Amino acid sequence: MHEEVIMAGTGGQGIMIMGQLLAYAAMQADRHVVWFPSYGPEARGGTADCTVIISSDEIGSPITACPDTLVGMHQFMFNRFQPSVKPGGTLVVNTSLIDPAAIRTDCKLISLNANEIAEEIGNIRAANMVILGAYAGTTGAVSVDALIAALPEVLPPHRHKLIPLNEQALRKGAELAKPL
Repeated sequence: MHEEVIMAGTGGQGIMIMGQLLAYAAMQADRHVVWFPSYGPEARGGTADCTVIISSDEIGSPITACPDTLVGMHQFMFNRFQPSVKPGGTLVVNTSLIDPAAIRTDCKLISLNANEIAEEIGNIRAANMVILGAYAGTTGAVSVDALIAALPEVLPPHRHKLIPLNEQALRKGAELAKPL
């Protein structure tokens, strides 16, 4: 098993938490993992992306030129990384903020209106967990249950009150995403 994924959006969308949660859940499954964050100096609204590599074998480099998967939360960053995804790769797309007409046709597509789904659940800030649930539920890189189990370890203590909301968002994303 070897999965290279880039998660891309803007500051404030929870991109780093998505990557950390995925990495931690994979480590708990005894996989080799790299989490490599990259972000601009702005606290909100600037660029934010992270690379997560999950493998059964040792990982030689934290950098990927051709990821298997792109998780896109915002149009600008999606446009930046979309060309690098391997042909036949997977695009996990928040169509609340990404124009479906701009999506490559040579990749598998998982698309959800994550912002609207998160609002229905009760908090638009859970859109990242909706998309992460869709990713996990369709790719099988980690299970949704593993992500949920990792929430208390990854979220800071003052955010633990949001664990039930995040669990609901992860499960809803996995439920609504179409299997590959």
